[in-house]
Amino acid sequence: MDFLTERKPTKAQHKETLKRLRTLRQDTVQRVAAQVKAQKKCIASIKSALRDGPKTVPEIAEATGLSPQETLWWIASLKKYGMIFERDKSGAYFTYGLAEDQVPKSAPPTES
Repeated sequence: MDFLTERKPTKAQHKETLKRLRTLRQDTVQRVAAQVKAQKKCIASIKSALRDGPKTVPEIAEATGLSPQETLWWIASLKKYGMIFERDKSGAYFTYGLAEDQVPKSAPPTES
């Protein structure tokens, strides 16, 4: 039988196929949902730590309970997506702040 003569599945067959897929993928969906929840928790804890003002990676790690390596990874990700920004250096480390706290730079004067 070729694709032109194949029969379209009935509504009952379609429903049964979807039910089997949901059952097969249930573990994956639950695992991914848990990962997303953990990621949102990390982001929220970093943003919460930065609400008190700019901090270095070690300060953020200490405030959130994340490892410095994991904190640096999250900082790089959040910086990439414009949620936080790099500020001045504090000793050997840069400080980071929330993007919503960033003061916009004034536009250069225009020549008339």
